[in-house]
Amino acid sequence: MKILISADAMNWFHKEMEAVKGDTIRFFARYGGSSPLHEGFSLGVTKDTPFEPTVTYKVEEILFFIEETDEWYFDGHDLYVELDPKKDELTYAYKKA
Repeated sequence: MKILISADAMNWFHKEMEAVKGDTIRFFARYGGSSPLHEGFSLGVTKDTPFEPTVTYKVEEILFFIEETDEWYFDGHDLYVELDPKKDELTYAYKKA
């Protein structure tokens, strides 16, 4: 399992989350919404400190991670983070690892 983030999505993180060198950003399962993997759950993103990260991806000195407690949500899929330019929102794709 891995995390991949497009250049456009990185620009979004800088602009919308004010992400800078040294920040740590977590992807997590949250109750509510839906995803292609789980009805009733969606993917959340927040600045947070890693506790027991199971997957990490570092780009531009920013660490993106998924905690061990959220690994179930991804069901063995890689996470692809991209940007929808029309909506200026992140989009997520899940591809079997």
